[in-house]
Amino acid sequence: MTPVRIGTASALLAAAVVACDTPSEPAASTDRADSIEANAAVDDVVDGDTVDVIIDGREERVRLIGIDTPETKKPNSPIECFGPEASSFTEQLLPVGTELYIERDIVGRDDYGRLLGYLYRADDGLFVNDEIVRKGFAQPLSIAPNTAYADVFVEAARMAEQDDIGLWAECADRPR
Repeated sequence: MTPVRIGTASALLAAAVVACDTPSEPAASTDRADSIEANAAVDDVVDGDTVDVIIDGREERVRLIGIDTPETKKPNSPIECFGPEASSFTEQLLPVGTELYIERDIVGRDDYGRLLGYLYRADDGLFVNDEIVRKGFAQPLSIAPNTAYADVFVEAARMAEQDDIGLWAECADRPR
């Protein structure tokens, strides 16, 4: 199966991802303390849902689990509606040097070798994946078995769509 974008009115569909690393256990809630211990630092924001980080002195490319921002850098593809805005928003959330806590799920890497993770800012515990969806810069994208927060992201997108913000307000071609 292939990844499926989850519209707010759609049922969750799942797809298998082949690559695997040993993950940490997903948390039961999106709440984090005001400050959490970092295990990575931002080196670069690639686009709205992909970030380069430094972990133990080496660079890793991290694909944010459970969300999908409009494309800006996909080879042989046009820049999608609200893609540049999504990338800019992620850059604002995660300036270079921002300390992060990366939470893993069941499958550790995608088919492109990217680390898969839920990102939290260490200084304030902000759940970055959720914030991007909640502010209307991404849609939920559920790929089993990495679905620990799928319901959270669907609800965040539903609220963004209801409030007509972000890509929900600007992009007529996005699924509704």
